[in-house]
Amino acid sequence: MTDQAQYLTAQGLQELEARLEYLRSVRRAEVADRLHQALEEGGELVENAEYEDAKNEQAFVEGEIMRLESILSNAQIIEEGKGKKDTVILGSKVKVQEKGQKTTEVFHIVGSAEANPREGKISNESPLGRALMGKKNNDKVTVKTPDGETLFTIKGIS
Repeated sequence: MTDQAQYLTAQGLQELEARLEYLRSVRRAEVADRLHQALEEGGELVENAEYEDAKNEQAFVEGEIMRLESILSNAQIIEEGKGKKDTVILGSKVKVQEKGQKTTEVFHIVGSAEANPREGKISNESPLGRALMGKKNNDKVTVKTPDGETLFTIKGIS
């Protein structure tokens, strides 16, 4: 894992802490029970598919715990609501309009550990997030996408 700063909103920090606690206290115990039951069912371990599946799940859960611990140990909270509202910064909510579209979209600029495009949360490291950072209202930004370049106009920053 890396010691690079992980930018999180206060809500994102709480969500990751809750997920980590759930994995440690609930999922770890469930997987241990699965392993124990698979061993009790007997048979050769080499031929025991349930045991193999439980071991793989255990490895996934432990890996996710390590990943979350690393993120949380390097977490830096994004101070939302502070700073200028005329420039896009980490934590800003940005209303943009894609060229040729009549509707606007709102994106919340967050750190990569918290990004979730389905919820409108985009990473400051994503192509669109990177293009928006430091820009002002009515600025136009060009983003390289798989379909070519796309032009966005910033319609609002909060």
